[in-house]
Amino acid sequence: MYIPKFNLTTDQHEMVAFMKKFSFATIITAKNGIPLATHLPFSITIREEQIILTSHFAKANNQWQDIENNSVLVIFSEPHAYISTKNYELDLNVPTWNYISIHAYGEGKLITDTENTFKVLEMMIDEYEESYRKKWDHFPMDYKLKMSKGIVAFEISINELQGKKKLSQNRTDIEKLNIIESLSDSEDSSARFIASYMMKESEK
Repeated sequence: MYIPKFNLTTDQHEMVAFMKKFSFATIITAKNGIPLATHLPFSITIREEQIILTSHFAKANNQWQDIENNSVLVIFSEPHAYISTKNYELDLNVPTWNYISIHAYGEGKLITDTENTFKVLEMMIDEYEESYRKKWDHFPMDYKLKMSKGIVAFEISINELQGKKKLSQNRTDIEKLNIIESLSDSEDSSARFIASYMMKESEK
């Protein structure tokens, strides 16, 4: 993606933390020159210093067939907020949008055996609703097998991260404070998240 120098982030720890916090992402592949996209929750782990993204498709979603032997892109892009010109010192300005986006490129691998498919499901259960794990553990095995046959699990080994933080870094200190105050007072939780990220950025 296009990233001006003042919006570029290369801090892997920071990017991974963002991906974990906003882990519902868009996976993009291409087939015969046509892009395909699916919106999925991901588990993000580090394995021997390698970033691994794990999730699963519904088996009826044929995009799983394009995971292997192709470059895969996963986009993490929340939160975001509209920035009004009322925050600027000069009238001669245009509005914009602040956001954070991480593009993760990698190579995919299908997980086809039952044991490791269960591991993927149980990892996601533990991450997203730990209390549900007790119910899952007591479900009949035939039911769990039936459910697992309806999905295709996979993992992606990431070989490139592109990070962009568009947080009004090119504005004056007064304008940044105006934007932070405006977004902090918003009823939109996404806007308040952007305000908190702007405050962290200003403290660096």
